[in-house]
Amino acid sequence: MASEMKDKKYSPAPWKVLKSEMVVDEKWYKLRRDHVALPNGLEMDDYYVSVRPNVVLTFPLTEDNHVIFVRQYKHAAGGIFVELPGGVVDEHEMDPAESAKREMLEETGYTSDEVELLLEVTDNPTKDTNRMYYFLARNVRKVAEQDLDESEAIEVLKVPLHEVEQMILNGQLQVAGTIALCLLALRKLGE
Repeated sequence: MASEMKDKKYSPAPWKVLKSEMVVDEKWYKLRRDHVALPNGLEMDDYYVSVRPNVVLTFPLTEDNHVIFVRQYKHAAGGIFVELPGGVVDEHEMDPAESAKREMLEETGYTSDEVELLLEVTDNPTKDTNRMYYFLARNVRKVAEQDLDESEAIEVLKVPLHEVEQMILNGQLQVAGTIALCLLALRKLGE
């Protein structure tokens, strides 16, 4: 059906980067300013892009059908949120699955030998450079205590699998990536 609606006048094409400079290059945030030429001839010299590392997110399912969530304060939104464990893929890491296992272990103390990539997505293609990798980890087991950064205070929650959909519907889960991965994992587990 989408092909029927196609209009050549509005066919997308890549922009050409004429100049690019990093205007903020800090540990926690990088911002690039691009001067771009659009296919229609328009030039914009102030297109800002957040240069962000790739991110992993994991749906950890125990052998007895409980999902491991984390509860923590998120400063930009100014609130405490229930999320799935995850974090950035470090620069030296080549395998997002290993990053997912590392983040899950650090944040929760749980690990798994059964980590499956469900989907790779673009987080915010308008302004961010990063990709997100959504994983399902089966038969997770607690093997260690949390290994948190000094800026982290994370509560680990163990939620029965059958309660996850209701957590989405009643607003207990409010983070887009967590909601998306929960729905993907629930569908995969229901197959």
